[in-house]
Amino acid sequence: MTAAPGGARQATGWRPPAPAYGLGLAVAGVGAAWGVHRLLPAVPLLTAAVVLGIVAAHLPGARGLVRGVCRAGLSLAGKRLMRLGIVLLGLKLSLNDVLGLGWATVAMVLGVVAATFCGTWWLGRRMGLSGDQPLLIATGYSICGASAIGAVGEVSDSDERDVATSVALVTLCGTLAIAVLPLLQHPLGLGDEAFGRWVGASVHDVGQVVATAQTAGPSALGDAVLVKLVRVALLAPLVAVLATSVRARGRANGAGGGEAERRRPPLVPLFVLGFLAMTALRSTDVLSATVLDGAATAQELLLAAALFGLGSAVHLPSLTRTGARVAALGLCAWVVIAGASYGGVLLTT
Repeated sequence: MTAAPGGARQATGWRPPAPAYGLGLAVAGVGAAWGVHRLLPAVPLLTAAVVLGIVAAHLPGARGLVRGVCRAGLSLAGKRLMRLGIVLLGLKLSLNDVLGLGWATVAMVLGVVAATFCGTWWLGRRMGLSGDQPLLIATGYSICGASAIGAVGEVSDSDERDVATSVALVTLCGTLAIAVLPLLQHPLGLGDEAFGRWVGASVHDVGQVVATAQTAGPSALGDAVLVKLVRVALLAPLVAVLATSVRARGRANGAGGGEAERRRPPLVPLFVLGFLAMTALRSTDVLSATVLDGAATAQELLLAAALFGLGSAVHLPSLTRTGARVAALGLCAWVVIAGASYGGVLLTT
């Protein structure tokens, strides 16, 4: 130790950077979520991560860490690790598989996504939800759950709590689909393959799609995953359109230079370009099954850490003002996407 001016002492010991505490907590959260998933396989890892993040934000003792020294690292996990997970998500998508579905199925998915996105966004605005919640919830329901919300939240510079609330709603509703949709297969008169396409077109997260469709066997699971990946492929054009809208809005508001100019999002963010690059790489069939399995594991762990970070930003007391409206929007969006995708499956079967 050396004396500093004024009698104070200069600390010479090494201290970890501020984000390290939150990142460490996120890693611990992923470990706990993995344990929950192993004990209760019906609970997807990503769902467990969101719920545990919310619990940590309200648990006495942990609450102070989440809101204090760990906040920077948890926010970093919710943004940067989400981007890396989205990039690796591209390795699940092969253009050859998408084309193998046929144009009728692809057109059906496009119609379902458009109806769900526009209907949910419009209804959320009419219900008076604050901030970007209508946009984020519409994106999560129509495209690919938490991953899509994270991507759109980046380009629209959404408030962290809006992102966290939307992720929690979409993830929990998608988990509810795991229990509800299999019960409706036979009453709705759906064969295994038709049920798989319905699940792929209506359930939000890839893991939730797998958990729901596997109840009807391998043929349902295969169709469900392929249809779901068509929805995932729409993430890139949606983000590009929204980035263009944000840039145009900035110009309309007089943001012609300075700090506002520097903060305008690129037309296609770097992580979306990475997603497209990984999709192109997967389409070449040069990657071995071992590499793809490793990437899938890494992608799920990265998204789990990101979702734990986002879940930790949820503040339940602040939801009392809009909680009923958010839940109502989630229920309405669920009915819209389930109904639209069911009609689409009947038309294309």
